[in-house]
Amino acid sequence: MSMGEAEQHGFGDIIREARKKQGWSQVELGEKSGLSRPTIARVEANKDVTTGTIAKVAQALGLKLELKRSYAQPSDRKESVDGDGL
Repeated sequence: MSMGEAEQHGFGDIIREARKKQGWSQVELGEKSGLSRPTIARVEANKDVTTGTIAKVAQALGLKLELKRSYAQPSDRKESVDGDGL
């Protein structure tokens, strides 16, 4: 699951689509991920859930959870390689 996909649909939509593709109910996904059915419903509704919860659901579905920075690094900033800031 990439951040690009998540920005277009939201994590919950991706999770719901993947669950349905597996032919699983929310209860079945909950059992496979070690979470309750209400928690699965919260994930699919794009409610506040922890990253750990999303990771458990993604793992149960065989999805890759990938986090990326959404801001660009300044290209003119140079990092010191000698450790003394020179």
